[in-house]
Amino acid sequence: MREIVEFFGAKKIIFKSLKQIPVSTLNSRKKVNIYLGVNLKGFYCTVFHISKSSRVLKKEVLEFEELHARLEALNDSKIKIKYIIINAPLCSKAKALFEELGWEVWQVQGNVY
Repeated sequence: MREIVEFFGAKKIIFKSLKQIPVSTLNSRKKVNIYLGVNLKGFYCTVFHISKSSRVLKKEVLEFEELHARLEALNDSKIKIKYIIINAPLCSKAKALFEELGWEVWQVQGNVY
């Protein structure tokens, strides 16, 4: 988690608190790291970190949006800011759909850290 905090610190995004949410609590088997945080303005933020070798496709965007909705239900509040860090090839249509749905997308090569 320290690496995620350092990544966002480099982007000048600071969290008051940040905790990892196990994917199993959201009734999913996806290979993704999910973090729930509160920024300095007091808004809830979610961070998804995807690391895989295959391409992230447009159909997966809706699956991640569903995970976000489940996280809102689990947290019992609206999560205003959505970040996603992708360490995989990304389809251009998937990136456009992520941005249309309000996600801030970072595609990184190698390690996030």
